Amino acid sequence: MFNQNFSLKGKTALVTGASRGLGQAMAIGLAEVGATVIGAGLSEMVETKQKIEELGGTFYSLKADLSAEGGAKTLADQVLEKYENVDILVNNAGIIKRDEAENVSDESFREVLQVNLDSLFTLSRELGRHMIERGSGSIINIASMLSFQGGLRVPAYTASKHAVAGLTKALANEWSSKGVRVNAIAPGYMVTDNTVGIRNDEPRYEYIRSRIPMGEWGVPEDLKGPVIFLASEASRYVNGHVLCVDGGWMSS
Repeated sequence: MFNQNFSLKGKTALVTGASRGLGQAMAIGLAEVGATVIGAGLSEMVETKQKIEELGGTFYSLKADLSAEGGAKTLADQVLEKYENVDILVNNAGIIKRDEAENVSDESFREVLQVNLDSLFTLSRELGRHMIERGSGSIINIASMLSFQGGLRVPAYTASKHAVAGLTKALANEWSSKGVRVNAIAPGYMVTDNTVGIRNDEPRYEYIRSRIPMGEWGVPEDLKGPVIFLASEASRYVNGHVLCVDGGWMSS
């Protein structure tokens, strides 16, 4: 019975930004416990598809530009037209732009919020509505350490990730009584494409590593367990929670 609580057999999950990094790892993790996975992004996600099919799983891809006006609504319409039910939504897609705050343009600021926040809300609203009708579903938003801290040279990203944490709690307050759980994962410092610049700055990389109690950066596979937990019945009574997967960073 315990293991069955983590099973996602018969469930369908939509994962945005599933082509690589955190999104790819979470998509594979969900497939490993039986979910059919739909990946949404700018590419065909060939590698993700191959890895999931090698496990004996099922993966479909949909092209979506979440930076475009109406892109998230178009994706939601396509998903609901092609797939009868989506039981799990993982809002992972996100972008980050680094610059001194005084140099950030309105256009740059808005683009980050469009992808990281606006599209997340639109997908949650559109798919959440159908989950409410069925009386079940799990929405998992990807937050950040910058949902709690200010960071450096990333004002738009920080603003968007603070908002993601707040929106997660707001939606959970409204929807958990209707059978739809809404939670978030806040990854710590992870070895991904987004952190190449930081990792190439050796003094900063070593400073960050020294602040992590576990003494090492995380890898995308570290999100497999948390996303399976939050997507499955194992977390039935977990709602509105922001789960830090950070090697202890927030406690240091």
